[in-house]
Amino acid sequence: MQQKILLTECTDATGLIAKIATTCSEFGLNIVRQDQFASHEDNRFFMRSVLEGDFSANHESKFLQCVTAKLPDDATVSLKDKAVLPRIAVLVTKEAHCLGDLLIKSYSGSLHAEIVMVAGNYPELGNLVEKFNIPFHCVSHEGISREEHEERMMKVIDDYNPDYIVLAKYMRILSPKMVAHYPLGKLINIHHSFLPAFIGAKPYQQAFDRGVKIIGATAHFVTDNLDEGPIIEQDVIKVNHRYDAADMAKAGRDVERVVLLRALNRVFDNKVFIHGNKTVVF
Repeated sequence: MQQKILLTECTDATGLIAKIATTCSEFGLNIVRQDQFASHEDNRFFMRSVLEGDFSANHESKFLQCVTAKLPDDATVSLKDKAVLPRIAVLVTKEAHCLGDLLIKSYSGSLHAEIVMVAGNYPELGNLVEKFNIPFHCVSHEGISREEHEERMMKVIDDYNPDYIVLAKYMRILSPKMVAHYPLGKLINIHHSFLPAFIGAKPYQQAFDRGVKIIGATAHFVTDNLDEGPIIEQDVIKVNHRYDAADMAKAGRDVERVVLLRALNRVFDNKVFIHGNKTVVF
């Protein structure tokens, strides 16, 4: 039997869960799992429901119309097919740990997505990518303007029409033009610090200079504000006075790849709602 995920966001009101559940029953759809959250600060309602049943095209269309009609006027309702793998493009520079983990997890089926291509501004990681029979594109930034480089990179990305673009240690700051080229939620970055601490370049050096006792990593959606987009996932590990900046960077690589994988699987499983500059994660 087919399963799909019903995503609902709207103004909070009494009886929303009952209305959605009743409509599911009327259409012969079984609710396998359900998660919901009401934000009191702005009166918003979020719900993720895993449904099982008949999803023929006509049946699905009528079901969505019926659900939407019973909810507040600002409701956003959609159905996602659990069996469809999102298509992702991965952007890299020279560091291999996050990319390598994604390639292996995709190969083994632990990443709920299809990596359709990898692009970098250096050629170093091309051989690694090609071992997995995935196209690699080197889009060099040398000798050209930032604007021209981004135009070339966007052309390569758009030729594959990915659902998401993952910045897996892509060590270049995206311009507002490139960020605006993609809808919010399509660009996902892994930053090597526990945001909002140590934004920008050399966060491990910043952490060392402050004598921190924990270091971490943050996966977030990309916005115009550097390293300040809605946070999806974070984690930390302990360090001590014996760690210099290089030791912290080495220890932090494991946290970075784990946090990125967790974040991506939550996004790809449709468990993340963007809520202003925050997220609701089920």
